[in-house]
Amino acid sequence: MTSENGDGAAATFRLLTRPAAWPVAALVTGRADPPPAGRPWPSWLGWTRRFGAQRVPYDLALQVTDLIIAVAVMFGTYSLLQSQAAKTEPYTPHWYLMVCSIALAAPAALRQRHPLGAFRLSAFALVLTALHGWMLDSPKDMPYVPGGVFVMILCLYSVAVRCPRGVTAGAGLVLFVGGFFIDERSSFGAAALALVPLLTGYLVRQRHLASRELAERDQAAQRELAEQERRHRDTEAVLKERQRIARELHDVVAHHMSMIAIQAEAAPYTVPEVPDKIRSDLAEIRATALDALTEMRRILGVLRSEEGVETAPQPGLERLDSLLAGTHGSGLSIHTKVVGELERVPQGVGITAYRILQEALSNAMRHAPGSRVDVELIQKEGILLLSVINGPPATSEPSALSAPGSGHGLLGMRERAAMLGGGLTANPTPEGGFAVTATLPLGREA
Repeated sequence: MTSENGDGAAATFRLLTRPAAWPVAALVTGRADPPPAGRPWPSWLGWTRRFGAQRVPYDLALQVTDLIIAVAVMFGTYSLLQSQAAKTEPYTPHWYLMVCSIALAAPAALRQRHPLGAFRLSAFALVLTALHGWMLDSPKDMPYVPGGVFVMILCLYSVAVRCPRGVTAGAGLVLFVGGFFIDERSSFGAAALALVPLLTGYLVRQRHLASRELAERDQAAQRELAEQERRHRDTEAVLKERQRIARELHDVVAHHMSMIAIQAEAAPYTVPEVPDKIRSDLAEIRATALDALTEMRRILGVLRSEEGVETAPQPGLERLDSLLAGTHGSGLSIHTKVVGELERVPQGVGITAYRILQEALSNAMRHAPGSRVDVELIQKEGILLLSVINGPPATSEPSALSAPGSGHGLLGMRERAAMLGGGLTANPTPEGGFAVTATLPLGREA
């Protein structure tokens, strides 16, 4: 309870003493915001384009304008002080009048970079000239130098725009108290006059702060969006790589594992009187190959859990003979027809055609062992026509070799053809076989 009472008393004390600290901040401890850089010309000054004024940076144009104002105020004030001194104190040194004139005018040139310093100098100069009574024969009629008042109004606006609320309020209090001691009768009028630039500058500052906060929020949103896009690109890259790995495993490793299983199954029937030991070893090889295919298809299901576009593998149609030669040991009867110059087929099209052929032959080995397979590659009119048609299996008995397919083969072939802008069909034939036909444009590469 004591701690809560102590904290409440401290908060109340700070609340009561805070207004007392405002004038101190305005005269001594306050700090202004740094000058803004690269400000554009405001829209209400659009008419200045007719004179080419906007070729000059806006900050420089403001500083030049303030210098002109300062010079004009300095000479006008010097003329006024000189004429008044001639009436009241004829022997006043001219250099002293010039120093007072500079002190009253210089804050106009300083207010852009040092608004608080300009305000303090302007207040000091106004008080000094008012106390010495150098303006009129009867200072009570006009206790302030008009030029100095004009400069003070400019400085108050700059303070309100560039300083925190407490400093701005402190500047207003300083003017009210100072005006009261200089001339009690005009103190309220001076305070009302000072209130105009202070309120105007405060509203401008609030608008700038709101615009800055909105811009910062927009930048934060843009950074978040960029970060999300980066994460999306990274995720997409991972998915593409996973898809590529899955494609390579299916097209290369699974193909060769199928051939191992098929040849291990067919070997005992190609040589009469195979010893039981060798027959057992071949059966073990076949079982191991099929187990490996099953496990690989499980891994492929994980890798292909998300859609992606693969990076094409390297083998192309230049390795067609090697691909066909590797299938002869499986018992297939392959008949090949090639029309056109395959070496002129673009690399991306050749890679896709190779993988489609590889998958189609692998399917024929699994599902139609011993069948006849017709392979055609025809290049004409900017298109590569590819077909792999196998007949029914050589025996009506289902082969123990045929492991269940994963369904990824046909999907992969269609994806590859679609990436080139082509198409692929895969349908059973009336004779009981299966036909895979692809049309691949030569003008687009994967």
